[in-house]
Amino acid sequence: EGFRVRVNSGFQARRGLIKQKYLGSALGFNHGFQPLVSSLGFNHGGLVLTTMERLTQDALLEAYQNGQREFSAVDLTNVQLFEVDLRQIDLQGSCLDGSYIPYGNLSLANLRGASLVKAQLGDINLYGADLAKALLIEADLGRADLRGANLEQANLAGANLSGADLRQAVLTAANLVGANLSGAKLEGATLTLAQLNRCNLFRAMGVDLEGSYCDSTTILPDGYTYGL
Repeated sequence: EGFRVRVNSGFQARRGLIKQKYLGSALGFNHGFQPLVSSLGFNHGGLVLTTMERLTQDALLEAYQNGQREFSAVDLTNVQLFEVDLRQIDLQGSCLDGSYIPYGNLSLANLRGASLVKAQLGDINLYGADLAKALLIEADLGRADLRGANLEQANLAGANLSGADLRQAVLTAANLVGANLSGAKLEGATLTLAQLNRCNLFRAMGVDLEGSYCDSTTILPDGYTYGL
């Protein structure tokens, strides 16, 4: 049932993409886009600055309804998209921190490397979505449909995944430190190298801890802590 390791309880590595911090104000508007300067990472010790377009909710929905699917590297911070249908949308590398998308349909979406810190995603449909290396720190994914989703190296530290359907999902090397997976469905899910310190797996189903990182703070499906 996996093996014990000790990690820093405050570990929240963001794996290749640091959270966007806006350094400038709006430079103008163009059909719903608002250019912003954001920091996306470091290159040989130096800060790399790129432009991230601010996209309004109305502009996003209008473009999507007109057939556009590619919206990579856009700023949708705090966007309100309750019950929205955005199947197969490409939001790779975009910022959706604080977004409100409960009951939305983003099945088969490309959210690779996207930032969804503290996003409200309860009951969302993310079936088959690509969330590799996404930032989902403290996001609410309660009862979300994540069947077959790719969450490899995603940062889900402190996230709520209670009752989520993660059957056949890939969580290889994911950060689940402090995450709530109580009652989640994990049949066929891959947790190899996943960090499960302080993770709550109480009453989760189909859990395979082979090769994952657990310690005495990990709550197992039977309610006991790991190693007891």
